[in-house]
Amino acid sequence: MKRQYLLGLISLLFLAGCADNKDAVPDIPPSDLYTQAQQELQSGGWTEAIKKLEALDSRYPFGPYSDQVQLDLIYAYYKNGDYPLALASIERFSRLNPTHERSDWVLYMRGLTHMAQDSNFMHSLFGIDRHDRDPEPVKAAFIDFKRLLERYPDSLYAADSRARLSFLKNRLAEYDLSSADFYLRREAWVAAINRSQEIQKTYPDTVAAHKSLKIQLEAYKKLGLDDAVKRTEELIELNKKK
Repeated sequence: MKRQYLLGLISLLFLAGCADNKDAVPDIPPSDLYTQAQQELQSGGWTEAIKKLEALDSRYPFGPYSDQVQLDLIYAYYKNGDYPLALASIERFSRLNPTHERSDWVLYMRGLTHMAQDSNFMHSLFGIDRHDRDPEPVKAAFIDFKRLLERYPDSLYAADSRARLSFLKNRLAEYDLSSADFYLRREAWVAAINRSQEIQKTYPDTVAAHKSLKIQLEAYKKLGLDDAVKRTEELIELNKKK
């Protein structure tokens, strides 16, 4: 019995070793390994590209491909949906290369990665509206794209960042609107008014800002504040004319 157990254990270890060897990145010259990684990136083989790039990064941290390998890893992690790894790689690269010529791209990828954390494939597939989800990734992405436009106004990624900022602004406004509506339904009139006014102040040119006036109006009516009701009704009429 012991002999059979030992043979079985040896077989398992042998198979595990074969599996490790199969998955291991070959010890070849860095130029060849980099070429293979690039081929995987171009064909969309993100997992294999990541394996090879990580091997290059660990084996040759100060090699001639060092910076590009780190940049490629950021992109591969992002495309593979490994967002925490992408963000960690971005932070590392930015810390080590604060004035790199591709810093605008790195910041752009940071915004894209934060933005991707807010999306959900199943929600999109079934058309589920989740504007009430935690907006922290959206806020982070908003800051990233805004910072890119401030630091690199002539960047190749400026136009797309500007368009994404508009989308994110509406996303944040819709989140605050859902909060105002929640307060209204809970009969927290003052909280509903405060949140509505915050939307109008922070996101004045959004649809959510116009909708928040109706929540504000209802809350003022419940509180019996006739003057405030009249002012809000005037604001609603004014917005209709725009």
